[in-house]
Amino acid sequence: MYTDSLTNLFNEFQFSEQLFRPVIATLILISAILLIRAILAKFIRKSVKATDLRRRWLVQTRNVLLLFMVLGLMLIWAEELRTLALGIVAIAVAFVVATKELIMCLTGSLVKSGGSAFSIGDRIQIKEFRGDVIDQNLLATTILEVGPGKFSHQRTGRMIAIPNSLFVSEPVVNESYTHDFVLHVFTVPFKREDDWPAAQQALLESANRHCADYVEQAKRYMQRMSDHRGIDVPSAEPRVTISVPAAGEIHLIIRFPTKSGMRSYMEQSILNDVFQNNTFTRITEKN
Repeated sequence: MYTDSLTNLFNEFQFSEQLFRPVIATLILISAILLIRAILAKFIRKSVKATDLRRRWLVQTRNVLLLFMVLGLMLIWAEELRTLALGIVAIAVAFVVATKELIMCLTGSLVKSGGSAFSIGDRIQIKEFRGDVIDQNLLATTILEVGPGKFSHQRTGRMIAIPNSLFVSEPVVNESYTHDFVLHVFTVPFKREDDWPAAQQALLESANRHCADYVEQAKRYMQRMSDHRGIDVPSAEPRVTISVPAAGEIHLIIRFPTKSGMRSYMEQSILNDVFQNNTFTRITEKN
């Protein structure tokens, strides 16, 4: 205990000895500046008779001496100021490292708001997360998950809180940018030897039949969106196109307009309507 007390006193003495010289130099500098100012002020008051000129010389003298004093203090305390600056920088770096994720979340919130990427109710996908936005704040965006995969439109019942830091570095896919009506797309694969032309015709007829009640309304809405956003919105007419992703395969890509919340229902209705009583398999005659 006695040895520890002596050590602490010695350390305090070393610290005081380190500060002793700059403190003494500071006192000498301030005393010298005050003395010089008093002498010069007395000399100016006796020598300069004009009031305006005397006031100007007094002010200029005071400012010059003040500048010399600041420069002198900076030279005297240069080492201590450098140590203090290094300490402030170290604290700032530690603070930034400790709050990196928080800063990234706040930055992501600004990026998201500034870009108007989506709003409440939109269906978005970022990385492997996909769902309907139900809440957003400065730190996180909450979605109701839709899946599995990017072609399904059923809610899984899970809620996902996405940190806003992802919006800084990852692209966001907004599947509901047209809000009330959307153009829904799904794919039906066939083998090349199947009767895919008949399936193409049946899918197109079924899509037209299921969309007949609101297709004109969807066209008008898409036109308004085109005028408002200044972009070319695709035609709202149902269509079925062909894709050949690999040898021996034919994919039929069905696209049709639907209300935002009825994508899965309309897709299932069309598929059930077409494939309930049809297999679209070609019958080969035997010799």
